Amino acid sequence: MLPSSTVENYLKAIYAGVARLGPPQRLLPMGQLASALGVAPGTATTMVKTLSESGLVEYEPYAGVALTAAGERLAALVLRRHRLVELFLVQFMGYAWDEVHDEAEQLEHVVSDRLIDRMDEMLGRPEADPHGDPIPNSEGLIKAQQAESLLTCPLRTPVTVTRVIDQDRVFLRFIEQHHLKPGESIEVEDRDTASDSVRVRGKNDQRITIGTRAASKLLVVARAFLLLAATAASAIAQSAPASGSDRPWEITDNSFLVEEAFNQEPGIFQNVAAWQADADGNWALAFTQEWPLRSQTHQLSYTLGYGHGQSGSGFGDTFLHYRWQALTEGNGLPAFSPRVSLVMPTGDASRGLGNGGVGWELNLPFSRQFGDLYLHWNAGFTHFPSAEDSGTRHNLLTPRAAASGIWRLRSMFNVMLETVVQWDAAISDGVTNRTRRVTVLPGCRTGWNIGDVQAIAGLGVPVNFADGNASAGVFGYFSYELPFVRP
Repeated sequence: MLPSSTVENYLKAIYAGVARLGPPQRLLPMGQLASALGVAPGTATTMVKTLSESGLVEYEPYAGVALTAAGERLAALVLRRHRLVELFLVQFMGYAWDEVHDEAEQLEHVVSDRLIDRMDEMLGRPEADPHGDPIPNSEGLIKAQQAESLLTCPLRTPVTVTRVIDQDRVFLRFIEQHHLKPGESIEVEDRDTASDSVRVRGKNDQRITIGTRAASKLLVVARAFLLLAATAASAIAQSAPASGSDRPWEITDNSFLVEEAFNQEPGIFQNVAAWQADADGNWALAFTQEWPLRSQTHQLSYTLGYGHGQSGSGFGDTFLHYRWQALTEGNGLPAFSPRVSLVMPTGDASRGLGNGGVGWELNLPFSRQFGDLYLHWNAGFTHFPSAEDSGTRHNLLTPRAAASGIWRLRSMFNVMLETVVQWDAAISDGVTNRTRRVTVLPGCRTGWNIGDVQAIAGLGVPVNFADGNASAGVFGYFSYELPFVRP
């Protein structure tokens, strides 16, 4: 028999209450449980005895109650439903983050596991709800979070808000009005024990003083800093979970030449402009727009190119892309999102602005986080089975491999090193030739979160090695992403 809503509420309350206990205490006092549920202590004791007989809780008279393994799993699955419903209501139904708790309290008891799994897929397998609360997976397991409150985090050190542990609507509105929502970067400037207050510096250097009770409800992680002079042991210590290095990255899917294995989140589209120039005055500009199809699993995008070279300026070939999020990162596996692209011959091949025939491209990108280091690697090719040159047709195949390492120096500032090796197929004097070209691109990127919009800018210096020669250029990058479904 399925557990009733009353049983689920008791299990959830015990789960939350035990989580707040400090060691070595492991049993939740019955008075605290009764208070959390708004019932008389006798009523709570009667229900707990019933749950104990069902094997869902461990009850010790005059001491308290704790969940068994079976009870803990059921409680976690209730939390999973609750938190996924909250996120779905915000992202797809237009609810504000301070409106969803009461709705989810009702819906968590009636939605089916099938519907919840579908919501999870549409949301892109998220790890946290709108308030930063971790979302258990389908097995009831929660990824460990390492965070401190504003009462214990380092003073005058940049930190990122990760969680708000109070669902009161008035409190949530206060948090939003003062830019203290999860994802915001802030610093604790001072703590005054005499007045039980904490002074916080936030967005645009806005300062606010809040009480210690409110400060205890805001969880944060410290940003990780690159210590160039540190020893290997010190570097390992800096990337330990307590430093916040294992938290999700603030900037993803914004590499230069090496593709990252992340589709756009549901309801979000991205615009990307990349510009590259060499020492001879040749340059190329590419614009890409990416759109998810209902969920993160499928994504469509296109790329338009415009360039200038020795034969003049004009538009190049147009790329139409489809990318499948085959794997999301987790459980020791990298993210993987194979892409296939159709190349339309919109450029003038006679002026070196296209290949004069339809082509296609395949790329296999992988991505994996290692604390403050993200590694990306690609393999693929571009194929023009009937490229045109002076009235003749040629079969051109250009395979490539690429890899990059990106270091999170600060939350919104990354340093990058990308390397691409490809074997260019080109037509010269009516003959197909192949040249190996190696591109090494050191660079950096930074970004800003402005309301619902994230803007990213980057700069790099590509160095090309081919035919025994080396040449350098400049690479500029700008992207912005914003919701097309606004909460």
